Amino acid sequence: MNLEIIEAVEELTVRRCAPVMRELRPQYDEEALVQRVLMQLTQGFRLVGAVAVGEIRAVAGFRILENLAWGRFLYVDDLVSCEADRGAGHGSALIDWLVAEARRLGCDQFHLDSGVQRFGAHRFYLHKGMDINCHHFAMTL
Repeated sequence: MNLEIIEAVEELTVRRCAPVMRELRPQYDEEALVQRVLMQLTQGFRLVGAVAVGEIRAVAGFRILENLAWGRFLYVDDLVSCEADRGAGHGSALIDWLVAEARRLGCDQFHLDSGVQRFGAHRFYLHKGMDINCHHFAMTL
Protein backbone atom coordinates (compact mmCIF):
# COMPACT_ATOMS: atom_id res chain seq x y z
CA MET A 1 0.00 0.00 0.00
CA ASN A 2 1.39 3.38 -1.01
CA LEU A 3 0.34 5.66 1.84
CA GLU A 4 1.61 9.07 2.94
CA ILE A 5 0.93 10.68 6.32
CA ILE A 6 0.58 14.45 6.07
CA GLU A 7 0.10 17.04 8.80
CA ALA A 8 -2.60 19.66 8.41
CA VAL A 9 -0.95 22.90 9.46
CA GLU A 10 -2.88 25.25 7.20
CA GLU A 11 -6.52 25.75 6.33
CA LEU A 12 -6.39 24.06 2.91
CA THR A 13 -5.22 20.74 4.37
CA VAL A 14 -7.70 20.97 7.26
CA ARG A 15 -10.43 21.37 4.62
CA ARG A 16 -9.13 18.26 2.80
CA CYS A 17 -9.41 16.30 6.07
CA ALA A 18 -12.85 17.63 7.03
CA PRO A 19 -15.07 15.19 5.05
CA VAL A 20 -13.40 12.21 6.72
CA MET A 21 -13.45 13.88 10.16
CA ARG A 22 -17.19 14.51 9.76
CA GLU A 23 -17.76 10.73 9.65
CA LEU A 24 -16.75 10.74 13.34
CA ARG A 25 -18.10 14.21 14.19
CA PRO A 26 -21.31 14.60 12.13
CA GLN A 27 -22.72 17.12 14.60
CA TYR A 28 -20.62 19.80 12.83
CA ASP A 29 -21.22 21.04 9.34
CA GLU A 30 -18.02 21.17 7.34
CA GLU A 31 -17.36 24.89 7.83
CA ALA A 32 -17.93 24.74 11.60
CA LEU A 33 -15.64 21.73 11.87
CA VAL A 34 -12.87 23.47 9.89
CA GLN A 35 -13.13 26.59 12.07
CA ARG A 36 -13.03 24.55 15.30
CA VAL A 37 -9.99 22.60 14.14
CA LEU A 38 -8.20 25.79 13.09
CA MET A 39 -8.87 27.26 16.55
CA GLN A 40 -7.66 24.07 18.24
CA LEU A 41 -4.44 24.13 16.17
CA THR A 42 -3.55 27.33 18.06
CA GLN A 43 -3.90 25.38 21.33
CA GLY A 44 -1.51 22.52 20.58
CA PHE A 45 -3.90 20.25 18.69
CA ARG A 46 -2.36 18.50 15.69
CA LEU A 47 -4.15 16.91 12.76
CA VAL A 48 -2.71 14.27 10.42
CA GLY A 49 -4.20 12.50 7.47
CA ALA A 50 -3.40 9.27 5.66
CA VAL A 51 -3.33 9.92 1.92
CA ALA A 52 -3.74 7.14 -0.64
CA VAL A 53 -4.19 7.74 -4.36
CA GLY A 54 -4.28 11.49 -3.71
CA GLU A 55 -7.22 11.34 -1.28
CA ILE A 56 -7.42 11.61 2.51
CA ARG A 57 -8.54 8.14 3.68
CA ALA A 58 -8.12 8.46 7.46
CA VAL A 59 -7.58 11.29 9.94
CA ALA A 60 -6.24 11.61 13.48
CA GLY A 61 -6.32 14.61 15.78
CA PHE A 62 -4.08 14.54 18.84
CA ARG A 63 -2.22 16.49 21.52
CA ILE A 64 0.91 16.05 23.60
CA LEU A 65 0.08 16.54 27.28
CA GLU A 66 1.52 15.91 30.74
CA ASN A 67 -0.18 15.00 33.97
CA LEU A 68 0.65 13.29 37.26
CA ALA A 69 -1.19 10.07 36.40
CA TRP A 70 0.50 9.33 33.06
CA GLY A 71 3.54 11.60 32.77
CA ARG A 72 4.09 12.87 29.23
CA PHE A 73 1.59 11.29 26.83
CA LEU A 74 0.09 11.53 23.40
CA TYR A 75 -3.70 11.75 23.57
CA VAL A 76 -5.76 10.99 20.47
CA ASP A 77 -8.87 13.19 20.36
CA ASP A 78 -10.15 11.87 17.04
CA LEU A 79 -9.30 8.86 14.87
CA VAL A 80 -11.42 7.88 11.89
CA SER A 81 -11.08 6.08 8.56
CA CYS A 82 -13.45 6.55 5.64
CA GLU A 83 -16.17 4.00 6.16
CA ALA A 84 -15.76 2.73 2.59
CA ASP A 85 -12.03 2.16 3.21
CA ARG A 86 -12.19 0.48 6.64
CA GLY A 87 -9.97 -2.57 6.79
CA ALA A 88 -7.63 -1.23 4.09
CA GLY A 89 -4.88 -0.39 6.60
CA HIS A 90 -5.18 3.40 6.67
CA GLY A 91 -6.19 3.58 10.34
CA SER A 92 -3.50 1.07 11.24
CA ALA A 93 -0.89 3.19 9.47
CA LEU A 94 -2.08 6.25 11.40
CA ILE A 95 -1.85 4.44 14.76
CA ASP A 96 1.67 3.28 13.88
CA TRP A 97 2.63 6.85 12.92
CA LEU A 98 1.09 8.26 16.12
CA VAL A 99 2.93 5.75 18.33
CA ALA A 100 6.21 6.55 16.55
CA GLU A 101 5.52 10.28 16.99
CA ALA A 102 4.81 9.76 20.71
CA ARG A 103 8.13 7.94 21.09
CA ARG A 104 9.96 10.61 19.05
CA LEU A 105 8.57 13.30 21.35
CA GLY A 106 9.59 11.45 24.52
CA CYS A 107 6.12 10.41 25.63
CA ASP A 108 5.71 7.78 28.34
CA GLN A 109 2.25 6.68 27.21
CA PHE A 110 -0.29 6.72 24.38
CA HIS A 111 -4.00 7.22 25.16
CA LEU A 112 -7.36 7.51 23.49
CA ASP A 113 -10.98 7.20 24.55
CA SER A 114 -13.58 5.38 22.48
CA GLY A 115 -17.35 5.41 22.80
CA VAL A 116 -18.70 2.29 24.48
CA GLN A 117 -20.82 1.49 21.40
CA ARG A 118 -17.84 1.38 18.98
CA PHE A 119 -17.18 -2.37 19.13
CA GLY A 120 -15.33 -2.52 15.80
CA ALA A 121 -13.00 0.25 16.94
CA HIS A 122 -12.36 -1.59 20.20
CA ARG A 123 -11.39 -4.77 18.36
CA PHE A 124 -9.04 -2.68 16.20
CA TYR A 125 -7.38 -0.98 19.21
CA LEU A 126 -6.90 -4.32 20.98
CA HIS A 127 -5.40 -5.76 17.80
CA LYS A 128 -2.96 -2.82 17.71
CA GLY A 129 -1.71 -3.80 21.19
CA MET A 130 -3.70 -1.39 23.31
CA ASP A 131 -5.37 -2.35 26.59
CA ILE A 132 -8.65 -1.24 28.11
CA ASN A 133 -7.33 0.16 31.38
CA CYS A 134 -9.97 2.51 32.75
CA HIS A 135 -13.51 3.80 32.54
CA HIS A 136 -13.89 7.43 31.55
CA PHE A 137 -16.74 9.31 33.26
CA ALA A 138 -18.24 12.52 31.92
CA MET A 139 -21.00 15.00 32.68
CA THR A 140 -22.51 17.40 30.19
CA LEU A 141 -22.75 20.89 31.71
